Amino acid sequence: MSIVRSMRIRVALLAFATLAATASTIASPVPAGTGLAAAPSRPAEKGCKWEKFSDAKLGLDAWVQRCDFGKRKIDFVAVGSSLAQRYSDSTGAPELVVAVLDLLPAETPEHGIQRLFAARTEKKLVAQCALAPFRDAGGLVGKAPAGVKRYTFLPNAALKKTLKAKADPNDVPEPACGAWGDDPDGIQYFESQPASGVQKVLFVRVGQDTPLFDEATLRLR
Repeated sequence: MSIVRSMRIRVALLAFATLAATASTIASPVPAGTGLAAAPSRPAEKGCKWEKFSDAKLGLDAWVQRCDFGKRKIDFVAVGSSLAQRYSDSTGAPELVVAVLDLLPAETPEHGIQRLFAARTEKKLVAQCALAPFRDAGGLVGKAPAGVKRYTFLPNAALKKTLKAKADPNDVPEPACGAWGDDPDGIQYFESQPASGVQKVLFVRVGQDTPLFDEATLRLR
């Protein structure tokens, strides 16, 4: 083989390797059960940068943002069974944003979510609220990624009628199904990742704005 031909082959191999490395960094959510996405699903906010959060005890991998806004800095830590958002200028406890909740052995995500909801909600509301697919009408978090299912709890017809009769058009109503149900003042939902094979589900508190964690690439493990 000539020296010139050998050099051409080396250059071609180097170019292919460079292209492959570049492609692997393109942001694209991956199906649950296949590991954390190579990159977040959206750009970081101004003053922030994305970093990987991984906690074996919590059983969660996530893309989160570390932010420096001068007097306020924000990062993420594990607190108990939750991923929490921490503020440098706050003396209070970090804000719990993603709870990791255990399913029972052989329990389906749907049955587990109903059990977890019932254990955290008034019995009267449990009887008047039903499990339903979560749909983001405002488009803040969009459609659930492949391999992910999102759920919420909505009031039945009788409860809706009662709440409508009492509603004040000048006030934002309280969550009809309690703190773990649908929230009219922000986005929150249960999430299951059946393909992961992990006996856990998430309760994700997004809030009113685009979160500083990447809800599209949360991964149970």
